[in-house]
Amino acid sequence: MTNLASRTIAALRGEHDALASTVPALSAEQLTGPSGAADWTVADVLSHLGSGAEITLAGLRSSLGEAEAPAPDFNQGVWDRWNALSPQDQASGSVESDAALVAALEAVPEKRHDDIQVKLGFLPEPLPLASFAAMRLSEVAQHNWDVRAGADPAAALADPSAHLLAEHLSGGLGFLLGFIGKPGAAGGPAVVDIDRTPYRIVVDDRVRLTTEALPPTATFGGPLEAAMRLLYGRLTPRYTPAGLEVTGNISLDELRAVFPGF
Repeated sequence: MTNLASRTIAALRGEHDALASTVPALSAEQLTGPSGAADWTVADVLSHLGSGAEITLAGLRSSLGEAEAPAPDFNQGVWDRWNALSPQDQASGSVESDAALVAALEAVPEKRHDDIQVKLGFLPEPLPLASFAAMRLSEVAQHNWDVRAGADPAAALADPSAHLLAEHLSGGLGFLLGFIGKPGAAGGPAVVDIDRTPYRIVVDDRVRLTTEALPPTATFGGPLEAAMRLLYGRLTPRYTPAGLEVTGNISLDELRAVFPGF
């Protein structure tokens, strides 16, 4: 059976292929126009994806013993270089940078997937390769959506990415919701059943996604991909599918406040 790291890397390949087919068709006006991310143009999003891929690849190569650990000022230097590019170069460069990262992940033999631990500077402990790849999927899936949503408010996350994000966020990547979530924005505790899935959003002294059989107090009546966008602050009214509703002891607006996004 294909392991979790392999499935996550395959989803990253799917996201890259979608990016590579979308970006060349973007006009100069679209690149400098709004994206699905508040206050960012499409080119801003692509610059963020490209610089992030470069930084992620440097961390991977260091953990694989293929390169020295990045210097303390490495990230800032990468951001400064990408920020200085034109929107057109940010767009084309993002595809090239992401391709290099995905190829490097695909080149890691599957027999090593369970052994590799990757250090991230902002975490106290290294992550297993599956979680490391999921950190990138967490970013690229949402930002790919940002790019597409700039032109199409009905855009949705790819199903493989949505399902894998739910699997990771209810497991080894659950700590991310601790950074993202603001439980104090809710009126009280809630257990929100995501309709027709095994997942529940729990809001109490902290927020988490779980498959525990907890008694629900509310229901999220929409697709799993929309629930994953909610967790990342990407389910504002403009981007909410028709007919989606939350019933029970917490409202959709309260959930939006709990998950303000980034």
